[in-house]
This record gives sequence, C-alpha cells and structure tokens, in this order.
Amino acid sequence: MDIKDWTQIKLTVKQADLTTATAIMGMIDLNLQIEDYSDIDLKTCYGDLIDESILNADKTVASISVYIPAERSCTDALAFIKDRLNESGIDGKLELVGVNEEDWANTWKAYYKTTRIGKNMVIVPAWETYEPKPEDVVINMDPGMAFGTGTHETTRLVIELLEKYVTPGCTMLDVGCGSGILAICAAKLGAGVCKAYDIDPVAVRVANENIENSGMTNITCEQSDLLRQVDKAAGPYQLVTANIVADIIIRLAPDVGEYMTDDAILLASGIITERADEVIEVLEANGFRVVENLTDNGWCALALAKK
Repeated sequence: MDIKDWTQIKLTVKQADLTTATAIMGMIDLNLQIEDYSDIDLKTCYGDLIDESILNADKTVASISVYIPAERSCTDALAFIKDRLNESGIDGKLELVGVNEEDWANTWKAYYKTTRIGKNMVIVPAWETYEPKPEDVVINMDPGMAFGTGTHETTRLVIELLEKYVTPGCTMLDVGCGSGILAICAAKLGAGVCKAYDIDPVAVRVANENIENSGMTNITCEQSDLLRQVDKAAGPYQLVTANIVADIIIRLAPDVGEYMTDDAILLASGIITERADEVIEVLEANGFRVVENLTDNGWCALALAKK
C-alpha cells in the first residue's frame, strides 16, 4: 500500500510525558513511530554524519505517530487520544498528515457505517437510513469528535457485555462516557436511571445531543473528573461501565465499589491484553472477581462482581 493511502496521527509531548503518551498511542496501534532525540550524545558523534534536522531538533519534546489506513475512520482514534490525554493531564499537540482538515468534519463520515454488535444491537450513523429487523435494538449516533462510534473493539466488547448484564430497571453509571453510546445502549436494553460522566466538556455536549436525539429520557450526562462529581445520591448503582484505559481503571479500583450495590456488575474495557493481568490483579485486590473476560484484536473487556 502506498503511503498516500494512510493518514498519520502525530502526537508531540514533553519528554516527561513520553512513556504515558506512548502507551496511549499504543492503544490505537502497536506499530508506532517514535521521534526522540534527547539521548543523542553530540560529544561522541560525528556531526557531519547526523542529519541537520536532528541536530537542531527540540530535545525537550518527543513525538509518537500511528498510521491509519485510508479505509478506516480516524475519528475514533483522535477522540480516544484526546480523551486519554485529558484524563492523564498531558498537554500534547495532535497533527494529521494526509487529510484535508477543512473537510475533516464531513469526510470521515464516509467510513462510519451501520454496525451490528452482539445479538441485536445496531449502531446507525445519524445521517444514514436503516430498516430495522423486528429483533433489532437500534442506536442512532453522531459521535462528532467524541470517542464512541461503536466501531472500536473496546466499545464493541462493552456493548456485547451490556446485552448480558443489563437487567430491567437497573441503575447504571458510565464513567468516561465519550459520545454517550454505552448509556444509550443500556437504556435501550431496559436499564432504569442512567448517569453518564466525562471529564471532556466536548464529550459531554456531544453525549447530551445524542441522548436527546435518542429519545431516552432516563439518561443524564454531566462533567466529572472520574468519580469526583458523580451523583452518589442516585446510587448505589447496579451496573457500572468504564471504557477508559488500564491506568485509569487501576485508579478507579479502590473507590468504584463504594458506588455499587453488593450484587452490581462492573464492566471495564479499554485494556490492552498485555496489561489485562495487571488490571485484574488490582481489581481483585480491591474486592472484585472476574465473571467474564472478552478479547478482540488485542483488547480486553472484563465483567466483574464484588467478592
């Protein structure tokens, strides 16, 4: 495939944030290009053998790039990266190479198509028409620049688990809601009160638009830094979803149980399989047991209950 058939997503961060930023980008694709010139020792190198751009590069920053094939939308990846940077407190610069950014708001839609997930869930872009089958549970979505079109493995895995663990009228909490897709799915499957939260105000706005368009009146979405601003009075919750990243799930582990009923289920996703054991170990140490473990293309989603 020629390079013109790929879109490069390039993230530039301070040197101190390189490790965390690399982990975030690795959740998009494990084939990374890293530009880090901080360890070049000019005292032991022959200057005329080093490219001038390297010699003059800013040694206080580093860049990580992933390449997305042209047939895939970059929207989920961009929103995912932005969301995780916000969660981690990293101020990074994102660049796109190989796409006309002026047309980006509309051109990405060509790659976002109706997607069937699990047994009956069907995610339909707001601009497409779809004739549902009798058993279909249809979710109309316009994710904008928020993470959660339903096409990413992490989201698909949680939606599959929602089909199993949503019970009629259950209370639901979604931490890091992105586009609001999980809360909407839960409500469509019969959940009662659904509370969704995200640290990103753009995600909250997009989620509220999608919630309004869904016609579901039992969902609210507000801004919160993880659990800090969560409405505890509406709980304890019978179902909690956290489609975030391994590090953030580990941060949630000591506190999330306080927001759950004794028989509640926690659905945790956004975990690369290489870190699944680490996440499970921390959750088990904080009073949880694994009920189900789903994997797809290097990603892991867990269903957990209290011990």
